[in-house]
Amino acid sequence: MVGTGGPVATFSVWDYVVFAGVILVAAGIGLFQAIRGRKETSSAEFLLGGRQMTAVPVAMSLTASFMSGITVIGTPAEAYRFGAAFWLFGFSYAIMSAITAEVFVPVFYRLGITSAYEYLELRFSRPIRIIGTSMYIVQTVLYTGLVIYAPALALNQITGLDLWGVLVATGAVCIVYCTLGGLKAVIWTDVMQMVIMLAGFVAVIARGAVLQGGLTNIWEDSRKGGRLEAFDFDPDPLKRHTFWTIVIGGSVMWTSIYSINQSQVQRYISCKTLGHAKMSLYVNMVGLLLTVSLAVFSGLTMFSIYKNCDPLSNGDVSTPDQLLPYLVMDILAVYPGIPGLFVAAAYSGTLSTVSSSINALVAVTVEDFILPVFKNLTEKQVYWMNMALSVFFGAVCIGMAGVASLMGSVLQAALSIFGMISGPLLGLYLLGMLFRTPNSIGGLMGMIIGLVLTLWVGIGAQIYPSTAEKTNPLPLSTVGCNNTMGEHYTTQAPWTTPVTLTPQPDFRPALADSWYSLSYVYFALLGTLTTIVSGLLLSSITGGCKQEKINPDLFVKMSDLICFSWCSKSQESDVTEKAAGEFHMEVENPAFADFDTSKNAEMGTKL
Repeated sequence: MVGTGGPVATFSVWDYVVFAGVILVAAGIGLFQAIRGRKETSSAEFLLGGRQMTAVPVAMSLTASFMSGITVIGTPAEAYRFGAAFWLFGFSYAIMSAITAEVFVPVFYRLGITSAYEYLELRFSRPIRIIGTSMYIVQTVLYTGLVIYAPALALNQITGLDLWGVLVATGAVCIVYCTLGGLKAVIWTDVMQMVIMLAGFVAVIARGAVLQGGLTNIWEDSRKGGRLEAFDFDPDPLKRHTFWTIVIGGSVMWTSIYSINQSQVQRYISCKTLGHAKMSLYVNMVGLLLTVSLAVFSGLTMFSIYKNCDPLSNGDVSTPDQLLPYLVMDILAVYPGIPGLFVAAAYSGTLSTVSSSINALVAVTVEDFILPVFKNLTEKQVYWMNMALSVFFGAVCIGMAGVASLMGSVLQAALSIFGMISGPLLGLYLLGMLFRTPNSIGGLMGMIIGLVLTLWVGIGAQIYPSTAEKTNPLPLSTVGCNNTMGEHYTTQAPWTTPVTLTPQPDFRPALADSWYSLSYVYFALLGTLTTIVSGLLLSSITGGCKQEKINPDLFVKMSDLICFSWCSKSQESDVTEKAAGEFHMEVENPAFADFDTSKNAEMGTKL
């Protein structure tokens, strides 16, 4: 009987066939792109798809690369336990898309850069670029290891797939299509994976609607269970999810992920015109909204089915991350192949994130560390180096997944650090793009102060988790369970959700219920604001106002902020593939070809 607890079915032969088929198709796309483009062995082709991609595939790839297996498995569990407030991130996605498209894309596109961190050298200094790149590499390797490990762990315990076999297979498939196909393979594979992820959610919702007697019954059950009370306008910054924390803090957090993260920058600067690059971000916004809506509704469907028998309290699963795979095996096992499709959906999310990360890690390593030192490398040598680095970083990420298996509840801390590092870095970029005063000393010191503050609050929050009154978990019941394995089953701390189920420590310092209870969504905002304010002050003190003339292309201009009406006139790019050493120097942005930038340089940047 569905929804009454107890063991569920495991994978059938057809599930294995479907799952293996999806993974093989993903590898096949990489091979196809490699064979089709084997004459084009330049670094620009490998890392940027020859700068000839169009808006829609890039948009779907942007969406897929951060909608990882963590999203597929974690978001429905979030909606199941805490309600539909997570859907408010849709507002954050809209704000983030506008800021990234109108502020960051024109600057990066105009400068024709391959690594997002080239900007830091052009605007500040070489040491700041090296520090920025190093921060990115550390957080990305760590995050990618977790992305490989989390779905593997959750699905291993539900489906019986061997954990290490899955970890190594995931990494190996990503290495194959990153190494052979470069960015084009990553983007086209992401498009396929995006479709599969959405199909997985639709299958869960459709089957749930049949079992529960329609979508209206699911909605009504969710309303009675308090899951639809999403709009909480309490301004308290310590409450985990309110309208303000998600819309204000979430916008900054997602902007830091999309606007300066190499995985994303690399995609939109691979577009053939500035108009396509901006359009890809707006289409991506629709994709993000669709994904989060389906994920949250899958969580509400799960609540409707398990409203009288919570698998977590009943001991059927040990962490919230296993709730959705458990539901899938419970309600979809009667259709052979469908659970396989769902597992493929979770893995597609993982594959897309890992492949993006590997391709981006290769790009920043080549552009920021290798080419500045070895200036005389031929195109062929750089191309082979790209392939070798893809294999190296793939192996490092698989190794990191192995380390993650030993880290226990530190996983949650590691995931928070991903946001903590991006916040101060975003502050540094905004400091450089919006203000003329900041110099290298002010920028560097401002970022360090921002980083110290976010690490302090983030690590403190990990050691002293917020109390239930700040996290607001909603009530769950086990009255309808057939076989209760003990009502007081304790669960291990989940790592994809910022709330933790670990017992509170005996001693709580005074800061635990104030500073350390700050909503995790505000970490990036704290880092960004601290970096900007302290960077401006320190630059003023250290002679920032007396700097020599700076290239006006490094700043946001008035002309950048006008959206489609102007950009749509942009012609197709005839950017030729460049020798690796001069790659970032020659890109002429067609969108600004007939525009007198000198007059607007001053007007756009005097703040």
